[in-house]
Amino acid sequence: MRGFMRRCRGWRCATPMRATTFITVLLLLLALEVLVGPPAAEAQHQATRAYRIGVLERIPAARNAADLDAFRQGLQELGYIEGKSFVIEYRSADGRSERFPDLATELVSLKVDLILTRGTPAALAAKKATSTIPVVMAASGDPVGTGIVRSLARPGGNVTGLSAVVGDVMGKRLEILREVVPGLSRIAAISNTSNPAIALEWKELTIAAQRLGIQLQLLDVRKPEDLARAFETSIRQYVGAVIVGVDEFTQMHQRDIVDRAVKNRLPAMYASREFVDAGGLITYGVSYPDLYRRAATFVDKILKGVKPADLPVEQPTKLELVINLKAARSIGLAIPQAMLLRADEVIR
Repeated sequence: MRGFMRRCRGWRCATPMRATTFITVLLLLLALEVLVGPPAAEAQHQATRAYRIGVLERIPAARNAADLDAFRQGLQELGYIEGKSFVIEYRSADGRSERFPDLATELVSLKVDLILTRGTPAALAAKKATSTIPVVMAASGDPVGTGIVRSLARPGGNVTGLSAVVGDVMGKRLEILREVVPGLSRIAAISNTSNPAIALEWKELTIAAQRLGIQLQLLDVRKPEDLARAFETSIRQYVGAVIVGVDEFTQMHQRDIVDRAVKNRLPAMYASREFVDAGGLITYGVSYPDLYRRAATFVDKILKGVKPADLPVEQPTKLELVINLKAARSIGLAIPQAMLLRADEVIR
């Protein structure tokens, strides 16, 4: 026995496995796991892990299809599969900004991994509802001026994404209207001034109007009955055209707005193309589907561990001019050929 113990001290024992053999087997097992993947139970857990993305929107999903499809496409291009790697929890304020705080709180209670928003009220509500869940703005009015982020380069906090504000877009809209409507001198701006972003847009619009020698009148619309009053005032004041702001209220009632502009034979400039798709005359501004597609890259980076505070807010890179000739004919307006040639799209 003593001889046996002397021979079997440490790894020198002539037992079934030597140290080198043990290490070799261990390395082979590790290599095998790398090749075939984790155990079945763990692999199944990873396969069924789907990120929950809360979407805080102005209007119902059915009416927001173009933007949502662009967002989904952006995620799919990055390798995400809806139903397997992500699911969407959609919440609509149905045109009523006062609903955003409760909807944001609801998404937080669902423990979503991230919240996607459109518009200043939605982004502000999400920011107030949580300081830990990342918030990505698919589009927002001036996010610095409205206090959503500290700066574009260093947003800070848990909010980042895309701004819908670019250059002198307000001035361009007025210039286009004046070219389309010769001799234009009075314009009514129809907007929901309860939206914090509208005040900043109105300031830019006023500066542009003064430069172009155009008289402006602001008509505030917050309730459906305000729309009839706004267009009646426009006719009574002999305005030559209207410019319509985009927010949760005007988006929700876009068909009513478009119909009233046509009925009153008023040339109208809109801030987004969904109004033109609904029969409106003309739009010049950012492409919202493009912003939603780009928002997917923010979502991807954040889900992979990048902090929102470290992702600079991006500004629009794509502007589009879309003209609806059907709408022009319905109000007896001839669009100059030079304008049609400049348009990104002409609806005939």
